[in-house]
Amino acid sequence: MKNLTSAVVLVLLGLLLLFGGCNTYNGMVNADEDVDNAWSKVQSAYQRRADLIPNLVNTVKGVANFEKAP
Repeated sequence: MKNLTSAVVLVLLGLLLLFGGCNTYNGMVNADEDVDNAWSKVQSAYQRRADLIPNLVNTVKGVANFEKAP
């Protein structure tokens, strides 16, 4: 009877550790996905800014030509 109780306790402890480990792993995967999502938003903002540079250059050129005109 004592061996059976010890075995049940060990099995329950093992299951508890298994489920706790799975939960921890899933939490880390979710956190990694959140970080990737945040960086993609940053990269998207950088790309939008980079796409606006040619428009700014053309505007400055146009104003410079307007200033040169008599």
